[in-house]
Amino acid sequence: MDEAVSEAATAPVEASPLTEREKNAIIGGVLLSMLLAALDQTIVAPAMPTIARLLGHAEYLPWIVTGYLLTATATAPLYGKISDVYGRRSTVYAAILIFLAGSLVSAMAPNMLVLVVGRAIQGAGGGGLFALTQTVIGDLVPPRERARYAAWIAGTWAVASIAGPLLGGSFAEHLHWSLIFWINIPLGLLAMAIINKPLKKLPVAAKHHSVDGLGALLLVVATALLLLALNWGGSAYPWTSREILGLLACSAVFSGVFALRLMRAAEPLISLEVLGNPIVLAGTLSMFLLQAANVGLAVYLPVYLQSILGLSASNSGIAMLGLLLGTVAGATFSGRMIPRFVHYKRIALVGTIFAIACLGLLGLVAGHTSLVVVEVLTTCVGLGAGTTFPVVTIAVQNAVDRPHLGVATGVLAFLRSLGSALGVAMLGAVALGYGLPLASEGAQAAGPVASATPFVMIFLAAAATLLVSLVTLGLMPEKPLRGHAETEAPILVE
Repeated sequence: MDEAVSEAATAPVEASPLTEREKNAIIGGVLLSMLLAALDQTIVAPAMPTIARLLGHAEYLPWIVTGYLLTATATAPLYGKISDVYGRRSTVYAAILIFLAGSLVSAMAPNMLVLVVGRAIQGAGGGGLFALTQTVIGDLVPPRERARYAAWIAGTWAVASIAGPLLGGSFAEHLHWSLIFWINIPLGLLAMAIINKPLKKLPVAAKHHSVDGLGALLLVVATALLLLALNWGGSAYPWTSREILGLLACSAVFSGVFALRLMRAAEPLISLEVLGNPIVLAGTLSMFLLQAANVGLAVYLPVYLQSILGLSASNSGIAMLGLLLGTVAGATFSGRMIPRFVHYKRIALVGTIFAIACLGLLGLVAGHTSLVVVEVLTTCVGLGAGTTFPVVTIAVQNAVDRPHLGVATGVLAFLRSLGSALGVAMLGAVALGYGLPLASEGAQAAGPVASATPFVMIFLAAAATLLVSLVTLGLMPEKPLRGHAETEAPILVE
């Protein structure tokens, strides 16, 4: 693939070498900005009742979450291409400023409509922060060393998952709900100040290229329509309703037009070289399925803990720590082991098999087990699944040359976000199909649960999704990792 790209058109603009201190400053700054975007996926939910009471129009409350997820997911792959063309610094700055502008609009919202608009603006910036964080880290360190930073990224998500609901509930109950958004302003400005000077030294990877505006519009529309169908299906409308089928059909049409645009555009939004790369194709699909199972499980596990084991809402949140911390531990272990394995893919394969076994066992004992057993099994699921995140990310980034690094990472972030939406919708459909009375947000049971059968099927469906992810991962070719870490870390396994 490298030979297919003209060196004259894609040669990076050289810049002064970065010191280790500057590299660490950049990584800290982009992780801080990513933390902001991740927090805003979880911090709003506990404050939603308070917001509805003060602003009114409670029927539009779900759009506070949906508006953010729509724009964050739809814009993620755009930022990769833009950063490849115009440079990381300007693109990161644009993403942070858009995110902060959305935070400002949300904090000052006088009514529900303005708040929803502000959240959509936030998402348009947040989607870029998800993709650009891993892209910038990819610029700074070679693939063999890059895996070590995977634990930092996994830890950032874990902190957001835990701290978001705690902060959101505390602000709404004891202070004011708008602090959920005001807090982003100083933290975002701090992140910009940290990365300002060192980011100037990063080269522009593909300066002479351009961004396909029409392709970007088609992708955003197709993604938004699909996410609306996944979000409304089974809750606002039946899956077979005219509204859901119409959204899915329109999404398919726009997706088809986007595919034609990719084939015919002089310079498509997502390079066909990237999409045609078997490592990128298999790796992103595997991540898509893994995230569907992982996020779907994270959404419905608290429902199980409250409905079957009788935990309170707060205690079920604490019980989720096993799954979250297990994921961080799995990613940390995987990141440290990747430089020491020639066949690094085996780490993720073994981890995923372990997660499938534990999830299947959880499904079998779900109706007659204790909290201790559930904690052990969910922690093990997190450990196994967590090993895949660094492996897939590093493999995908290692498969492309530098001018396409942003695009490949953006596609990975896009499918990861899309997988989250699909997982919640898929397991929600399983829950409803087996008679689990869920509230509209799927966060709690809307009525008493007489049987554990719905949860058994949810856990088994998640295990089946992981199994498909395992098969896809097994089909992903391995390419030796670039970098010099092999001179520092002995190879333990051939």
